[in-house]
Amino acid sequence: MNRTPLVELPAAITHPHPREGARFLLGIDGGATKTLAAVLDLQTNALHLAHGGPSNQDAVGARAAGEALIGAADEAIAHAGIAREQLGAAVLAVAGTDTEAVAKHVRSAGSPDWIVVNDVVGAWATATGAGPGVAVISGTGSNVFGVGPGGRSWRAGGWGHLLGDEGSGYWLGVQSIKAALADRESSGPATALSDAAPAFFDCESVEALAPYVYAKPLTKGEIAAFATETAKLAESGDAVARELFERGARELGAQIAAVIRRCALDGASNQELEFPVGLIGSAFKAGPMFVDPLTRAIHEVAPAARVARVEMAPVGGSLLLAAAACGAGRKLSAQELTPLIESALAGSAAR
Repeated sequence: MNRTPLVELPAAITHPHPREGARFLLGIDGGATKTLAAVLDLQTNALHLAHGGPSNQDAVGARAAGEALIGAADEAIAHAGIAREQLGAAVLAVAGTDTEAVAKHVRSAGSPDWIVVNDVVGAWATATGAGPGVAVISGTGSNVFGVGPGGRSWRAGGWGHLLGDEGSGYWLGVQSIKAALADRESSGPATALSDAAPAFFDCESVEALAPYVYAKPLTKGEIAAFATETAKLAESGDAVARELFERGARELGAQIAAVIRRCALDGASNQELEFPVGLIGSAFKAGPMFVDPLTRAIHEVAPAARVARVEMAPVGGSLLLAAAACGAGRKLSAQELTPLIESALAGSAAR
């Protein structure tokens, strides 16, 4: 069996080519619904944003995704008042199962030096400051990616809603509907999910909900949204809802443990090895009922791991990677970048 990493850091990041006097960085966060581009001036800390349409190849195709990325990049560059050639480095973190076709379009229409990575790599940089550690994504779907002290990377999960997404909003939503149906047919324990599910999806009964899943069908996002109701019921004491979060934490925790071990972050020779495990995504809004059992699972493998929710917007990870790629990593930290992005996003929303 092939045991090479499913996702690797590009050579331009692991073996950067420092650029003397690099001042401007381009970072992009490209997703299935929107694209955000940012140009950062390292001298003034000015951050220039631009928004674009979907850039996930799975959602819109490689050409349309590439055009959205280039369009947002050029707009951000124009806002900064510079030319493409003045960029010290550019990193585009793009969602999708395969980014190579998008990367080819970007390099031909943008610049051959621009670096395209999977969005899980950008998430890792956001969570760890582009250093050793692990990013855990749990929104509609789930994914785990980490890099060890020696630069070895490993990904677990990320197989989509039919083959994976354990511990994600979608997984929790589906499991909640299944628990409600089990209660209805008396094959499972009683749960308030049985009343919450038809009310949330505007159905007459829980049994009437089943055809919606197959025949409508409900979208992944609609099913994932029901996880918020599961969280409310768990918080109020529903044992079935609470157990779903415990089980989701165990399954996601197993993937995190695999990444920690494969990246040699488990401290086999040093149990006090410290590194960040950043939690990213809407599923973690459930709070302690999800985060606490997940943290316990992580500490079984790496007792000194620092587990915390990530506050910085994903585009920050792309900017940190761009800084690393041009040898300007020491000039930029996640602590400094987070408020800059928050301020720029607030200003953009106000316009």
